[in-house]
Amino acid sequence: MTRPHLLIVAASLALIQPSFAAPAAPATAALAASNPFAKVSTLPLRYPAFDKIKDAHFLPAYAAGMRAQLREVAAIAANPKPATFDNTVVAMERSGQLLQRVGATFSNLQGANTNDTLDAIDREMSPKLAAHTDTIFLNPKLYARVKSLYARRATLGLDAESAYLLYRYNEDFVRAGARLSAVDKEKLKAMNGEIATLQTTFTQNVLKEINASALVVDTRAELDGMAAAAIDAAATEAKKRGKDGKFVVALGNTTGQAPLAVLTNRAVRQRLMAASLARGSQGGEFDNRGVVTRLALLRAERATLLGYPTYAAYALENQTAKDPAAANKLLAELARPAVANARKEAADIQNMIDADKGGFQVSAADWDFYAGKVRAKQFNFDASELKPYFELNNVLINGVFFAAGKLYGLTFRERTDLPLYHPDVRTFDVIDANGKPLAIFIADMYARSNKQGGAWMNEYVSQSTLTGTHSVVANHLNIPKPPAGEPTLLTYDEVKTTFHEFGHALHGMFSNVKYPRFSGTSVPRDFVEYPSQVNEMWAVWPEVLANYARHYKTGALMPKALLDKVLAAKKFNQGFITTEYLAAALLDQRWHQLTPAQVPVDVLGFEAKALKEAGVDFAPVPPRYRTTYFSHSFSGGYSAGYYAYLWAEKLDADTVEWFKENGGLQRKNGDYFRKMLLSRGGTLDAMEMFHNFRGRDPVIAPLLERRGLNVN
Repeated sequence: MTRPHLLIVAASLALIQPSFAAPAAPATAALAASNPFAKVSTLPLRYPAFDKIKDAHFLPAYAAGMRAQLREVAAIAANPKPATFDNTVVAMERSGQLLQRVGATFSNLQGANTNDTLDAIDREMSPKLAAHTDTIFLNPKLYARVKSLYARRATLGLDAESAYLLYRYNEDFVRAGARLSAVDKEKLKAMNGEIATLQTTFTQNVLKEINASALVVDTRAELDGMAAAAIDAAATEAKKRGKDGKFVVALGNTTGQAPLAVLTNRAVRQRLMAASLARGSQGGEFDNRGVVTRLALLRAERATLLGYPTYAAYALENQTAKDPAAANKLLAELARPAVANARKEAADIQNMIDADKGGFQVSAADWDFYAGKVRAKQFNFDASELKPYFELNNVLINGVFFAAGKLYGLTFRERTDLPLYHPDVRTFDVIDANGKPLAIFIADMYARSNKQGGAWMNEYVSQSTLTGTHSVVANHLNIPKPPAGEPTLLTYDEVKTTFHEFGHALHGMFSNVKYPRFSGTSVPRDFVEYPSQVNEMWAVWPEVLANYARHYKTGALMPKALLDKVLAAKKFNQGFITTEYLAAALLDQRWHQLTPAQVPVDVLGFEAKALKEAGVDFAPVPPRYRTTYFSHSFSGGYSAGYYAYLWAEKLDADTVEWFKENGGLQRKNGDYFRKMLLSRGGTLDAMEMFHNFRGRDPVIAPLLERRGLNVN
């Protein structure tokens, strides 16, 4: 996934969700020269000076950045000369560079390496940054200039990218409430401020409860099935928490938890699953039920105020789906076959349980453990057999980077001279096929208790020819760090995630646009996952796999027979995988297709009813995210947009077929994909971009085939 920044600057308008209008920052002294954000970084490609940046620098830099941009915007709005594209739109694109520097760095660090101070700053700044957005987008003089330009756009002689920029700016102002009355603008500001604060509260509650809800067991025997190194790590974590002699298993942010696949003790599996499912709904300081209902109500009220029937209608208007009906249609088309497949898989698992004389019915806590047994029986291999061949450094250097070299002509050189925000982070120069520097890539692969869950990409610096910048892009994963001296061995899913996130990184690095507004992944939310999902195909491409899938001890290649089994099992468990995703995506839509009068008080009751009505209420397969820890939906980034992964996969599966039809891993294919898609950022309509690349609209058959859903 990509993680939207919370910064509010003209350079990131594609990500703005207008929010509360608090008073502008007070006019105080200019930012001290000793503050690292006062000037553009002198490090290569404006890479952040992490060794100089302290927590205390953020608030003053934020205040100075907001003041500076408001001065710049006020000057644009008050310009006595008639509005031109350069003195209005381009001037706005150039504004807010100080705010962009501090905002990008803070947002990224707060997700990847937070602490109590950064969390407090986040809570303080969320409504202030939202207010900053409102100050800009609800400025009537500024909107009048943009509106006048848009009205006579046909006479301005703009090139295609500039014309599209003007269209998007006009749309941004309208969607932000520029046409509202003065009274309604004040209502909107109040709503926006509370929404920004609630989204931050939701995010912080999720992270804190993940840590607080970790599974604690008394004996090593209770963790039977886990690797010895993982049990040692659990003992170390317990010691860190003052629980010497015990074992602590940290939770991931999804409903499913990795240890469920290997733990032999059913009672421990049940405790782990129960802890995961209960997050955010147990009462106490991390309970998110009240946050959810208030957020859903405010989003619905804001949509109504802006003239939309629901928040989903507002959110999807500028996505490729265009409206909730299209998203609903896609999800509904897949729900029936997905659940039917999941029930067949459950029957196979139940047969395995009965054969083992288990004496119980399959539950969510049992699925992963027994699915592994079924897979071993059906395909004669255990997923754990793969891990010795997937050592992290080999996957990254000889897999991910190797594929990018073959496909795009890139080379990578690790650097040890750049400052880091954490010792586990690595940095690489990315050299283009022409020998010129293209980007800097930051790899932050290991899980930490102060790191957001999941995996994501973001940028510290985005490419723009207007500002003369190249991409400084980061990938973040949450791979458990082994004890010192032990290798980092990945699961097959972690390998795919590594390739996936690097697909996002390529989207940022290959950006070749003029305006910051369009840089890299500044595309519709239901399009942004498409290029990253395409990049997953190279994880099992024979030439790539042969270059990285080597036994970490012997260096031996993964046996072809084992790989053949992996490929044969690709459709295995797809009923479960698709159903758990669809359940979450359907919840996201149901919450955001409510009118204000329909928002319920009983969060879990509404969730159960929504899943039943959609036909995905199958207890052994709970949603990938339940409402109370569904950060994609309630932290703002993918609200009413979680369907995007499946929507993008339709495009991805079709594109994978194109690569195969045209010879696969070849420079000509990579160069064409880069030219037609990866370099274009958000400079034209996303589906038009796909059509130009593929020569037609996408078809769904490859997606159904991939997921095994085309069989009745």
